[in-house]
Amino acid sequence: MEPIPYSPAPKITVIGTGYLGATHAICMAVLGFDVLGVDVDERKIAQLDAGEVPFFEPGLSEKLREAIATGRLRFTTDFDQAAAFGDVHFVCVGTPQAANSAAAELKYVHAAFTSLASRIDRKALLVGKSTVPIGTAARLARMVHELSPAGVDLELAWNPEFLREGYAVEDTLHPDRLVVGVASEWAEARLRRVFEPLLAQGTPLIVTELATAELVKVAANSFLATKISFINAMAEVCEATGADVSLLARALSLDSRIGGRFLKPGLGFGGGCLPKDIRAFKHRAEELGVGQAVRFLSEVDSINNRRRTRSVDLIRELAGGDLAGVKVAALGAAFKPNSDDVRDAPALDVARLLYLEGAAVTVYDPEANRNAHRAYPDLDYAGSLAGAVQDADVVALLTEWDEFRRAEPQQLAALVAHRRIFDGRHALDQDLYTGLGWEYRALGRPYQPSTARAATQDGRVPRPGAVVGETPQDARTT
Repeated sequence: MEPIPYSPAPKITVIGTGYLGATHAICMAVLGFDVLGVDVDERKIAQLDAGEVPFFEPGLSEKLREAIATGRLRFTTDFDQAAAFGDVHFVCVGTPQAANSAAAELKYVHAAFTSLASRIDRKALLVGKSTVPIGTAARLARMVHELSPAGVDLELAWNPEFLREGYAVEDTLHPDRLVVGVASEWAEARLRRVFEPLLAQGTPLIVTELATAELVKVAANSFLATKISFINAMAEVCEATGADVSLLARALSLDSRIGGRFLKPGLGFGGGCLPKDIRAFKHRAEELGVGQAVRFLSEVDSINNRRRTRSVDLIRELAGGDLAGVKVAALGAAFKPNSDDVRDAPALDVARLLYLEGAAVTVYDPEANRNAHRAYPDLDYAGSLAGAVQDADVVALLTEWDEFRRAEPQQLAALVAHRRIFDGRHALDQDLYTGLGWEYRALGRPYQPSTARAATQDGRVPRPGAVVGETPQDARTT
């Protein structure tokens, strides 16, 4: 391959300003590129123009204001402006699960590529970042060549994203790898120029053809989902045998072949990526005639969902066998901490199931209350941890926010009606809670009654100043 002459920094457009697109646009501007963010949602564009990120992501609002201040980042709803402005166009629109099907919904991807291609009349590069079924990129490449006045001079590449919600800024500015699927040396050179600041950090670059680049993302998510569901499957076995899954996970994590990352038992995975991605991957594999190769993903999905109903079982047991009228404090609604995303959130699903059994559920999440209320308006919501647990019969930790992990069990004891806690994320110090008279249950752990005596015959705990088994003030949960 002959060296391609060095070119000036390309102008970048980012189509779609949701979680992925907004993060990518902001971070590329921070890296020094001129960036135009594009979306059909005028309200979202107005928010971003005003320096407001429309969702919660730690550190992103500060980066947005930094990028706008440099003059390198602007936003628009005008596709004509985008086509005239950009040299490299990143398409970052959503691919949700289709209605009544496990397949990925690609209408937003098709609309974005169509809108751009029909307007671009010079050599440029379209780069997909959305998670799509294998074969989508090749089909889109043919489509844009037919639609564009530039014809085959409008090339297509694929650059899958690997963002973790809660760590998106770090993952964009300091990724663990970059993958680009290209069809020409020119496209590779363009993307090397775009990612030059990241490559200079030593970030590994994997250059592939289009199909492999599409497959990398869904394969990575499928492996991660499988590892999470494996330890939760072991939790099911532990519950049947009296074994302790937390100790089992610890022992497995010390095996260098396995490692400890994502080997944490609990409620399982959720969010807008893993559940729909593994379902879409399995659907596409079946279309390709290789469905048997990924049939295990059906059980991965099933194990993940069973953890939710099993959590309700344990909470019901804590309440004495019947949830009707029981006051439950549901701590957490987002699918993971440091996020306000409630899509397919295990925490919110458990709260809903409790409500359907007649429990009086009060939800508190530091960031996701608003989104949770939109999804399930019938639930009650509190504005603070204290407000959620006040007079609760059972406390259920469902999302492992630091606020919940660090809560003082003796202070919680002064607020609740009964000292009963379900730890859905293995985030709390079991001995600390049981030593203060709490009944403690967690998935995959043997039942262990409290080691301190409850103070009153009716089961209600004493108010401040008379907490049995009180520990020093500096005691903290893990």
